Amino acid sequence: MNYKSAPIYMFLFCVGISFSQTKIKDAQSNYPVSYATISFNNGNGLFANDEGEFNFTKTLYPDIDSLFISALGYKEVKIATSNLPDTILMAIDVNALDEVLITANLDRKFKEEKIKAYLDDDYYHCWLPTIESEIAVFFKNPDTALKKITKVHFPITLESKDWEKRKRSNADKKPFSTLFKVKFYNNSNGYPGKELIYKTIVFRATEKQGDEFILDISEEDIFVPDTGFFVSLQVLGYTDDNGKLLSNKKYKEMKSRDGGVIKIPTNFRPLLPFTDEISENRTYIKRVFVNDNEWTRFEKGGDFQSTLLQSGLNNYGIGLTYNAYKD
Repeated sequence: MNYKSAPIYMFLFCVGISFSQTKIKDAQSNYPVSYATISFNNGNGLFANDEGEFNFTKTLYPDIDSLFISALGYKEVKIATSNLPDTILMAIDVNALDEVLITANLDRKFKEEKIKAYLDDDYYHCWLPTIESEIAVFFKNPDTALKKITKVHFPITLESKDWEKRKRSNADKKPFSTLFKVKFYNNSNGYPGKELIYKTIVFRATEKQGDEFILDISEEDIFVPDTGFFVSLQVLGYTDDNGKLLSNKKYKEMKSRDGGVIKIPTNFRPLLPFTDEISENRTYIKRVFVNDNEWTRFEKGGDFQSTLLQSGLNNYGIGLTYNAYKD
């Protein structure tokens, strides 16, 4: 499967009283910063598209007075929503870039190993993706052999157009075209730490690809650290037929008991099946748009509450393919 790899560019954005489009760019190269995160610092936020563009309107978000823009390899930018410029420039974080690990291609014999993905077509066993949550799965390093990750297998659940025919394998499926962001983290005391590569990886999933999306990352030279690593998945939103991120409505508005308005994150398709076939808790969740957000282990009695945990479904079963090199 193909994926897009976006350079470390960052965008700024522009907000006004009416509908407005803002562009985030690298301050040195003037290139767009693809898929930057725009946080409202209240648990809500948006993402820029591949050209560093995003739309913000005070009509939809009248209570937001500041935006926090972040992207891999850049210093965070805080900017007021009043009189926003058309373009926001982001400065490279030199300290972060100094930590990039450069590796050489290996010309050695290897054995291909696989860790299976856990598939499930039961809708009630699924996580409903929203843009405010990132899911990470931990993988141990079983031995000292050098290992290069070549593919990541993401299980997804397809929904039948006709609910009464949902158990039929040949039932027509509901269409979707959804963009996801993938990250790789090192193991920092049992939690996701620093990212292993300074590149933004995204892929588009549709119902035509079946119940397992296979992401080929063999060209990225991602090697398994001694202490293991994390793979994460985050939904960015729906796309058009060409894979370009759309300005979908990310939140539903509901009235609270006191007469106010609460923004509820929109659920995006496809659904992500969770499993009870993994004994240890290897799945972690974090809220993306909260400043200084922290990872929470997905487990009973933890900080994160879910009906999935009540049913014993404690993990998102991502699979892997990797090359184990011989000495």
